[in-house]
Amino acid sequence: MSRPRIVVTGMGCVTPLGHTVSATWDALIEGRNAIGPIQRFDASGFVTTFAAEIRDFTPPPLEGRAARWSDAKGQFAVAAAQEALADAGLAQTGPAPHRFGVSVGAEVSRPELGDMALRLKAALALPPQEALRGVDPKDFVVMSAFFPATLLAAVFNARGPNLTTSTACTSSSQSIADAVRVLRRGDADVMLAGGTDRLVEELMVMGFGLLGALSTRNEDPAHACRPFDRTRDGFVLGEGAGFLVLETEAHAQARGARIHAELMGYGWSANAWRITDSPSDGRGARASMTAALKDAGLAPDDVGYINAHGTSTQQNDASETAGIHGAFGAHAQRVPVSSTKSMMGHLVAACGAVELIACVKAIQTGVLPPTINYEHPDPACDLDYIPEGARSAAVDVALTNAFGFGGSNGSLVVGRYR
Repeated sequence: MSRPRIVVTGMGCVTPLGHTVSATWDALIEGRNAIGPIQRFDASGFVTTFAAEIRDFTPPPLEGRAARWSDAKGQFAVAAAQEALADAGLAQTGPAPHRFGVSVGAEVSRPELGDMALRLKAALALPPQEALRGVDPKDFVVMSAFFPATLLAAVFNARGPNLTTSTACTSSSQSIADAVRVLRRGDADVMLAGGTDRLVEELMVMGFGLLGALSTRNEDPAHACRPFDRTRDGFVLGEGAGFLVLETEAHAQARGARIHAELMGYGWSANAWRITDSPSDGRGARASMTAALKDAGLAPDDVGYINAHGTSTQQNDASETAGIHGAFGAHAQRVPVSSTKSMMGHLVAACGAVELIACVKAIQTGVLPPTINYEHPDPACDLDYIPEGARSAAVDVALTNAFGFGGSNGSLVVGRYR
């Protein structure tokens, strides 16, 4: 029996470049940069003093327990999901609740975790009853990775499958793949899939700085994120959320939905290497991309654009380039590749979903977003990274990569719906 086709009918996002898909996309094709000095807290004593923050964000109106229990990460998720459902024509009349599921890429909420650790450490010196008086039970739930999926299910009355994927930078890419699996099995008709993260906090800036993973170009943050450039020196923290409404083709057609694109395939793998970088031969990236093409039933030459993971770290950019060569062969030199992180930083658990949205927009508009700040060619990074600015190109199939701390890899293939 043939498997059902899975289509994209709605998209929504909140990013440092804009609080909607249209605002984010306009900024991407204009080559705008959202990276600058941190304003949320005093970062003057940190190794890195800049990031891509979400500013002037108005949280969506929530009621009851959702209003009390949601944190910024949850608010980003609800806002992006609201846009996606409205775009899909499901804002007023949602899907049948028991056939409507949620799949979210998210991680433990670091600010709450850090604050709680300090409070609990101090509480060890107190009698148990006194110590518990200062602990808000909300913190035990909100800091959990599963909380955004729980929140979205409650807000949008999604009573079907409820999934959380927490694999660092691949979280939302793999959550989307999980949603595809659910739909192909027939366990739901509609899935709200994506990810959310909020990283620009003291604990994360300090931690990634200690790992040596962040750029330290403090005197020139606008040029700090330079994927594939020979002078790259680390990634830039970002934050945000991205969600897509995925449906079986039959369900979308039955309700007369507008179909943006077809989600054709996915692939995933593990490096089994090191926590913070990837093997130089790009074998994990190659395996992920090759699996995604196989799942989609496509050849390498069918792909017209790759949205790279492209973090701006020395090892990982070179590894991804090697992986693209391995997966695409001679076509690697012909296919355009760009990193949108150069403009909005690394959204970590949300990056895969937001970058998939960028692929859909590239197919719809015939415009490919650039890699900004690419100035010095690196012999280890020898592909077409679209450094000159946005490029007009007719694209029917695009692939996006997400490679995570810990060595997980995820690739998604999206195509023009026919």
